[in-house]
This record gives sequence, C-alpha cells and structure tokens, in this order.
Amino acid sequence: MENVIIIGTGCAGLTAAIYTARANLSPLVLEGNLPGGQLTTTTEVENFPGFPEGINGPELIQRMHQQAERFGARFDFGTVEDFEQIPSPTQPIQRMKVDGKWLESRALIIASGASPRWLGLENEKALIGHGLTSCATCDGAFYRNMPVCVVGGGDSACEEALFLTRFASIVYLIHRRDVLRASKIMANRLLSNPKIYPIWNSIVIRYLPDEKGKMRGVVLRNVKTNEETELEVKCVFMAIGHEPNTAPFRGKVECDAEGYIVLKEGMRTSLPGVFAAGDVADRHYRQAITAAGMGCAAAIEAERWLAEFSH
Repeated sequence: MENVIIIGTGCAGLTAAIYTARANLSPLVLEGNLPGGQLTTTTEVENFPGFPEGINGPELIQRMHQQAERFGARFDFGTVEDFEQIPSPTQPIQRMKVDGKWLESRALIIASGASPRWLGLENEKALIGHGLTSCATCDGAFYRNMPVCVVGGGDSACEEALFLTRFASIVYLIHRRDVLRASKIMANRLLSNPKIYPIWNSIVIRYLPDEKGKMRGVVLRNVKTNEETELEVKCVFMAIGHEPNTAPFRGKVECDAEGYIVLKEGMRTSLPGVFAAGDVADRHYRQAITAAGMGCAAAIEAERWLAEFSH
C-alpha cells in the first residue's frame, strides 16, 4: 500500500513529487506516454521564474525530476488503464490498474496533463518545437517581426492570434469555415486588428520545413474550390483544442463536458483522497508555472488529508 501515487511527470506531477517526498511520504510517481509532459516538446522556456537567460524545456523537467528523487520520490514507467475507489469506514483505498497490474494507495494526485490536438500530418512530430507549437504565450516572443499563422476558429484561436500581434509581422488565421466559432466580442476584436489576416474555408494539408528542419511555410487547401496555395510562415500555432488525459477516471471522478477534472475546494476532486493538478484540471492558463503551483497545492492537501487519518 503506497502513501501517495502521483500520475504524471510534467511540472504539476514533479512539483507534487518534490513536496510529498519532502514530507517523508515516499511518493510513487508514474511516468506515462509523454514523460516530462508538454515541456519536453518545448525547446526554450523563457517565462519560468528563476531563469533570466531562459532554460531548455527538457532540462527544466530533468532538474525537477532529480530534485524529487533527491528527497526520496520513486519513479516508474506505466500507463494507467483503469481506476476504482474502494470505500472504507476509515479511509478509502485508491486502486489503479497500471499496465495490467493493480496498485493501491491511500491518496492519489492526478497530474496526467492534457494533450494538444494536432492535424496528424506528415513530419508533424519532428516540427514540434521547431516552428510548430500549441502555445502562443510560451513561444510567441521567438517570432518577432516574422510571419506566423494560427489554425483554429474558436476563442482560444482568437486569443492566440491577438497575443501574437505583439511580436509577429503578420498573423494569418486559418479557419476551415467562413465564420468564426469564437464569441462575438473575441471575433470583433480579431477582425478589427490590422495585423491579423484571416484565410477562410481553408485547411493546412502540408508543412514545409527548410533545410535545417525548421518551419518555412505551409500548403493550404481551399475546402470549397480545392485550390492549393503555399503560405510562407515561420511558425504554426495550433489552436484546435486540447484533450485532457482523463480517460481512466471518467465516470468515477467528476469531470466537465470536455473531460477536465472538476475541482471542488482547492485541488480536491469529487472523491475523498483524490486530488488533481495542472492541465488535467486547468483549461484556462496551461502554463508551466501555474501547473507547478497546483502541484504544490495538491501535495500539501494530500499530506494534510493523510495526516487526518494517522492520528
């Protein structure tokens, strides 16, 4: 029986691991399909406090990992396939099936993150972090005075495009329809900005990398005329939504319509002893630093929850 199991090794999971390990809880941390989370796909992180020169995403994750290990966190590779809570008059038991094997824990911190939706095109994976990204706040400043494009038509696509006008020379908004899905106020703001150029009824069908493997442009197809055109851009910002990694918990832990875990009070979920942190429960900010803060809060709450039963 573990004291606490933490699912996920992004900023939220690793911060939770540091805090629970320092509280002598000897956490077991499970690394899933993307060890290190989304920061491992980011080359340069300039907005994480304490690194005035910026830091490489994978290096930041590696440092957090070492810090957690130093205090006694244990790491294991495995993907959670199923979850159940066994009620008990004293303290419920959290059970999860990891790669066919059941593990039991007194407390559970879910920090499994959210995965950005991509287009599934050729050489997509190789271009992530090299001119293909899902976060304008993280990467916008690297494209000063350069042409960029945003793919999407909802509120988040509009927000990304508007944010990018601070840096880029021009921001193309590529949308498969001829009207935005965004709220009226966001749509008006976007359409009245002189630096944003919408390209309607169009989809990206191919990425065009340069000889160094960085983005130099995209091929668009008009869905009405089937006409194909090349568009020169230095970065493609994907804004077609995220998928929270909550499949094993849906129907057991309360989630909203899109699958994000609903937080009750602090980092508590609908189940006693189960806490959530980071992008798995945060649809608004999705930043490394907010995920780390949530991981800290979840760890402190888990520690207090466990202490209630040890007296």
